[in-house]
Amino acid sequence: MPLPPPPIRRHSNKANNELLVKGLLCVLIGLAVLVSPYFITSPGMQGIVANSSLVGWFALVLGLGFIGVYVRRRLAGRTGPSSPL
Repeated sequence: MPLPPPPIRRHSNKANNELLVKGLLCVLIGLAVLVSPYFITSPGMQGIVANSSLVGWFALVLGLGFIGVYVRRRLAGRTGPSSPL
């Protein structure tokens, strides 16, 4: 007996748009944390924000990952239901 076809995953446009918004916001937050020490005039605050650069890199990578998933879903939607993605 042959196996039944795999279920087709359909993602709503609202979920895709929310994923894009989350990705863009994370990228903006990450860039803001990484770039802001160069624009802060107070040495104390500059040091505090500079020490949180790991958080900025994490937010940047997370945002790029969200945007990557969004692009992958959009491309999979264009190829049709026969796509293995």
